[in-house]
Amino acid sequence: MSKASKIVAISVSALALTTIAGWPLYVSPKVDEPQSADAVVVLGGAHDGREEVGLELVRRGYAPRIIFSNPYSDNDKKMQSICNGSFDFPVDCFVPAPSTTEGEGLEIERLARLNGWTTVIAVTFVPHISRARFIISQCYSGELLMVASRPDLSIGTWAYNYVYQTAGYLRNLRAGCADSRFSAAR
Repeated sequence: MSKASKIVAISVSALALTTIAGWPLYVSPKVDEPQSADAVVVLGGAHDGREEVGLELVRRGYAPRIIFSNPYSDNDKKMQSICNGSFDFPVDCFVPAPSTTEGEGLEIERLARLNGWTTVIAVTFVPHISRARFIISQCYSGELLMVASRPDLSIGTWAYNYVYQTAGYLRNLRAGCADSRFSAAR
């Protein structure tokens, strides 16, 4: 086998192993069935249908209110229409600090303590669900249900998310919110 053939074989094998290892985290993660909760929180990210999923959960009676993370610029038309919109239920928006899933988790915990929430439904999209569950569970001490939008993603977008979400996992392997929650509880 030539050197080039070996490199191709190793590359193909590495790609196949990465795809297999990431499949349960990014492609087919554990997604919870919605059930009664105190609030629905829609995490920031691409406008990939998560906002509509969150609104539909409240319309169907799973929670009496919805909160949107709004890490976008002030001229984001979609978030302007939601945050300034008129709904038949309470809609609130917040800017996470830091502007990450960890910042969203910290805000969920703060709002839960402030309002006496025990159960929250968090909505994101499929490739982010496992990492979001991991991070928010370090921040939020109540029951967390994770629900996902399922947009059609190109192969390139899936590949990007494999890399992006894996890097995010590695970044958050440090204590993350766990230290913040412990400090806040004192």
